Amino acid sequence: MAPSHSLADKTMCGHLYIVTAPSGAGKTTLVRHLLANDPGIRVSVSHTTRAPRAGERDGFEYHFIGVQDFLDKIANNDFLEWAQVHGNYYGTSASGIEVALQAGQDVLLEIDWQGAQQVRRQFPAASGIFIVPPSIDELGRRLRERATDSDETIARRVAAAREEMRHVDEFDYVIINDDLQRALHDLLAVVRATRLRCPAQRQRHSILFATML
Repeated sequence: MAPSHSLADKTMCGHLYIVTAPSGAGKTTLVRHLLANDPGIRVSVSHTTRAPRAGERDGFEYHFIGVQDFLDKIANNDFLEWAQVHGNYYGTSASGIEVALQAGQDVLLEIDWQGAQQVRRQFPAASGIFIVPPSIDELGRRLRERATDSDETIARRVAAAREEMRHVDEFDYVIINDDLQRALHDLLAVVRATRLRCPAQRQRHSILFATML
């Protein structure tokens, strides 16, 4: 559900990217390579009420908080977007995003299409990037290759992917992840091109423009 908090009317020197993909499309791998290649962008760390999994650290994979703390944050409009999934709450801190963007830091959100809709309502200038597999058959093969889910779970994930991809037209960019290096090149190109837009350049280099115009 979307809060009343809005960043739309505030001046931001950084840019917000929303990356969405069905399970198995390779989003996590692509984002990891993007961060390794571009130090000017960071991933927003969400809050959640679920328990940490093995190897997860508070403040890295997620900010782990209690249910009441999460509900208090909802009441205070602290989240840019939030949802309840499988009995646990997940949310993106509005203030954390705002501080980073105002400081000139580019921020990337890894969220589903529903969360993306919420964020775009609050921050329409965000760039939406949808990553898709080359085919449904290939998506199923990748999920089976993980060897972490039952056939029934894989079938559900494939069905969910079909539903998610019906929302592809809501996004600004679509990257077909049929080859990791090519898909990474496309993702980097989106980030770099966005930074070269005139409004972004004028904000980042205001002194330069003031001396020339």
